[in-house]
Amino acid sequence: MRWWGWGDREHVDGLTPGALAMLRERVGISTDPHPPVTLASVDLAPSRLGESDLARLRALLGAGSVRTELPERLLHSAGKGYPDLLRARAGRPAAAPDAVVYPRDRERLAALLDHCVERSIAVVPFGGGTSVVGGVSPQARAHRAVLSLDTAALDAVLGLDRAAQTVRVQGGIRAASLERRLAEEGFTLGHFPQSFEFVSIGGCIATRSAGQASTGYGSIAEMIDGVTLVAPAGTVATLAVPHTAAGPDLRQLIAGSEGTLGVVEEATLRVRRAPERLAYEGYAFADFASGFEALRELAQQRALPDVVRLSDESESEVQLALAEGRPARLLGGYLRARGRGCVVIIGTEGDDRAVRSRAGHTKRVLRQAGAAPLGSGPGKAWLHGRFAAPYLRDELLTLGVMVETMETATVWSNVEALHREVAAAVHDALEAQHTPGIVMCHVSHVYETGCSLYFTVIARQDEGREIEQWRSVKRASLDAISAAGGTVTHHAVGEDHREWYSHEVSPAGLRALAALRTQLDPTGIMNPGKLLAG
Repeated sequence: MRWWGWGDREHVDGLTPGALAMLRERVGISTDPHPPVTLASVDLAPSRLGESDLARLRALLGAGSVRTELPERLLHSAGKGYPDLLRARAGRPAAAPDAVVYPRDRERLAALLDHCVERSIAVVPFGGGTSVVGGVSPQARAHRAVLSLDTAALDAVLGLDRAAQTVRVQGGIRAASLERRLAEEGFTLGHFPQSFEFVSIGGCIATRSAGQASTGYGSIAEMIDGVTLVAPAGTVATLAVPHTAAGPDLRQLIAGSEGTLGVVEEATLRVRRAPERLAYEGYAFADFASGFEALRELAQQRALPDVVRLSDESESEVQLALAEGRPARLLGGYLRARGRGCVVIIGTEGDDRAVRSRAGHTKRVLRQAGAAPLGSGPGKAWLHGRFAAPYLRDELLTLGVMVETMETATVWSNVEALHREVAAAVHDALEAQHTPGIVMCHVSHVYETGCSLYFTVIARQDEGREIEQWRSVKRASLDAISAAGGTVTHHAVGEDHREWYSHEVSPAGLRALAALRTQLDPTGIMNPGKLLAG
């Protein structure tokens, strides 16, 4: 992972000429590129851990499992949110861990947490480091130092139950690695968040990750049969069963705990047979409202495909600017013929007979709702580039362009109003700073009672005030989401959404969660500053 940006250091894909032309015309790009500084230009504060502290950590974990060199500390200094990347590219991260540790088993992990309680050292669980909401920022708060606890060494597949179709894994295994190993056995987890190439399974559980195929496969929280959490006060391990009525579901309390209760060390997850066939196609609607009405019909017939991605008019135009080849010509012809329009990508997976039946039914419903088929080209193009957007964000930052995303969800009767109110609030926030931009949105997860709305904002950076500009847009969007009755996040809470979290669960709910946190982490060493205040 790049310390200053996203993903593979060798990735070289850039923006298309059409995309650059669109940015120049509608947003404005810098004539003076803003590349990241060199590693040699970064100056981190020295570690607050003395040699005796480090020696004790090495004795607990092994010499190679404790790292203090600058590249390690820098890589673990933040996640991949917009302000994280701004600071990293400038060589000025907001904070850095005093050391990075790699426990190799449950016993060493528990011993490490005991030591950190004794020595008042904060601990930030770190999987793939892909958080975009400030979820892995290394805050010491009231403690004398802070460790980044990287789970990369906890990466074993512990067993595959073919009859039950479950897999037992350690929490540090990367989603891409698990998917490859399951494919060798003829199975799939079916969990493909945009961070799929780098994210850990424990991180997915800790943030209640949805994944691009959640409409068909379900979110990660729906895949959990059992989970083990190593906390400062002890280890919580649930029985791995398909269902239980034994009290509140601890599995679902651990899912979404964002490292504030402990470390997700192990999980038993439901898997499925690997699909024989993938059928991805594009359709176009005259407008956004027609599109989500068609998706509502599919959802309430309980006949949804596995992947659904409906873009509004603004995002469809940007997709056209980014696209190349025959799919772009086909899409462009449709949009030009109708003035504007909305594109939806539909993906159906499974055995050949089931795919034909399900995809055929979807096509009939969409056609009855007025959709025009665009063929398999747009679907295949989306599938090929499904994990590419964060790389494009790096390119935009170099060009002096702000890009931020906000994801929410609401019921069908409120979708149109929520879409309108949030887009208007963000436009107003940008106009107030004299940096008008593009606000676009898509539906990426569909439920029987409603759907998600995933907003992306692109604007020229307010040079010298980049963080303030971002805060203004973030506040405007979250205030509008809360006022319009949407969830404050479909990503996670972290730091960035914490202020609005009580809207989601009520003050009494916050107190109940704080009490649970106190029981499992009495001295507050686990991921301070995230999810809950104080």
